[in-house]
Amino acid sequence: MSSATAPVWPDEAGGATRLRLRFRTWRRTRPFWAGVLAMVAGVPILYFPYAKLSLNGMTIAMATTAGSGSLIIGILLMVLGLTAWYQPISRVFAGVATTLLTLVSIPVSNLAGFGLALIPGLVGGGLMVAWAPLKEPQTAPDAPTEALARTAEQPAAEHAQQPAAEQPVADQSTGPRHAAPTAHGAVPAQAGEPEDAR
Repeated sequence: MSSATAPVWPDEAGGATRLRLRFRTWRRTRPFWAGVLAMVAGVPILYFPYAKLSLNGMTIAMATTAGSGSLIIGILLMVLGLTAWYQPISRVFAGVATTLLTLVSIPVSNLAGFGLALIPGLVGGGLMVAWAPLKEPQTAPDAPTEALARTAEQPAAEHAQQPAAEQPVADQSTGPRHAAPTAHGAVPAQAGEPEDAR
């Protein structure tokens, strides 16, 4: 048994355990880690163009013309991460857009946030494209279907137990007979074949 097929709600689950299991179930039905990485990639792209860094009393401001481009790219990466969480059906679009925006952020926003957004953005985009939902486990057959299957098996078993001489002969009007030759060596007739051709 894998963790994907484990029972969702153990009988002895308490309040905190039930909340954790509920979150785990929610997380497994969507590209969760891909969304996290896309949102993490948006933070440095958004932060560095507007940050004022201080080195030994010297203030370094990175306010450039790329500020608006960085703002748009950073917010879009965060929105695409949330899209992967709440609309898993659009994961391929979100993954391709995340990858493209991360690559565009290299020249636009300070080398993709000084490289801090490059790896999470590319990995998150790839995970979004590659993620697929788990297949639904096969359920037990319904009672009417099970009864129908049992009744279909019974005549076949009874037919197999009858000796060859007692087995019913098919009518020629319904189609060809597929029976073994009889004891005296005669070949059964085929559909549409004249009697004297045997």
